Amino acid sequence: MSKARILVIEDEEDILALIQYNLIKAGYRVECVTSGEEGVAKATALHPDLVILDLMLPGINGFEVCRRLRAEPGTAELPIIMLTAKGEDADIVSGLEIGADDYLTKPFSPQVLKARIQAVLRRRGQSGPEFSGQPVAVHDLVVDPGRGKVLVAGREVELTLTEFRLLYLLAGRPGWVFTRTQIVDAIRGEGYAVTDRAVDVQVVGLRKKLGDAGSYIETVRGVGYRFKE
Repeated sequence: MSKARILVIEDEEDILALIQYNLIKAGYRVECVTSGEEGVAKATALHPDLVILDLMLPGINGFEVCRRLRAEPGTAELPIIMLTAKGEDADIVSGLEIGADDYLTKPFSPQVLKARIQAVLRRRGQSGPEFSGQPVAVHDLVVDPGRGKVLVAGREVELTLTEFRLLYLLAGRPGWVFTRTQIVDAIRGEGYAVTDRAVDVQVVGLRKKLGDAGSYIETVRGVGYRFKE
């Protein structure tokens, strides 16, 4: 069976060449572009199996590329690994919030990049039974994975994919305490490199979107989070 097709969106020639060389050597089919606009157009036309996306691009930046791809039905589920020189929590969280599957900070090891690609493709190739089951109804909140909808007192709430998965995880087991590591492993896959602060920021954003129902998500100091029974 042929290897996955990967689209690399990167404007630094030396880094682009390094990625291309190592991925072709690993057996992947590789397409390369050097701007955000080209990246959106190529991804839309090509429908690759995965995108490696630099953040600092000429024209529209990587964040905007990710937003546009997530907004289009044909590319909404496209696996995206962000590659960036920015390693601050705020940048990482921003990338995850708009739908990136993983991220790597420069400089990076080609071996680590290949391992991350394999992990993302493996996770995306699995249906994830914890997110394909029956709707969860607790208090005045309904989380329906089949329809991809969240209702609070009958009002639909728009969430990012990560927020949806986080809520479904917590609401599915009221009273159960999840550590931050367990949360990351459950919604992103084992070994996913996200800081505790990134999880906290996701929870803050989720609570805000849920309004009064956000109080159902309780902080267990020094441990993690749980959904109120």
